[in-house]
Amino acid sequence: MTWSIVARDPKTGKFGVAVTTKFFAVGALCPRAIGGIGALATQALVNPTYGPRGLRLLAEGVPASKVVELLIASDEGRDFRQIHVIDMQGRNAVHTGKSCVAWCGHLVRDGYSVAGNMLAGPKVIEDTAIAYAANAAEPFAERLIRALEAGQAAGGDKRGKQAACLIIYATEEYPELDLRVDDHAEPLVELRRLYDVSHERYAVFVRHLATRANPCGTYDRGVIEADIVRANAAD
Repeated sequence: MTWSIVARDPKTGKFGVAVTTKFFAVGALCPRAIGGIGALATQALVNPTYGPRGLRLLAEGVPASKVVELLIASDEGRDFRQIHVIDMQGRNAVHTGKSCVAWCGHLVRDGYSVAGNMLAGPKVIEDTAIAYAANAAEPFAERLIRALEAGQAAGGDKRGKQAACLIIYATEEYPELDLRVDDHAEPLVELRRLYDVSHERYAVFVRHLATRANPCGTYDRGVIEADIVRANAAD
């Protein structure tokens, strides 16, 4: 199942994963990230243990290439797995098992990678990568969504459409943005709708949450509401 893009925003240091597939609730199993640490996507005949294990290794400072090596070395089903990882230094590593369902493959670029299986063809990941690079001036989340939209226009998952997910992690262990479409006839259309809705209140609200640097955050509701009003007025 699945194609996805795993990236680190060079302007902000944020990590992001965007994924879509003809498979229910892909966001529950495929994408994982932690702010300041790294991100990954585990897919094909998915091994969900790759997520927490991979993040623990990244948190220990293990480079992406070694993380992939260690994960697949302990997995007898490695030939049926696909995983791509980016570490805190922006280094990418990818594994596409030889028994993944065609079309399958991956691309590695500076600061991001695209990988997929059960696809209409290689143009899916090629156009995903091209769109991500071409939209460098856009906000990070927008770049990731546009990348998936380009891959879908190139044919996407050869079985059809069902689910999509977008996660963005900034500096914290919790996400800055976590959008999931579990079951929808047009999952990327719905993902974009949710992204647009997030700007009405959520995108501002999350900036006031407690962080490592500010353990209390903003707890004055008046301040938060005023910021939301200003943001909407500016739009």
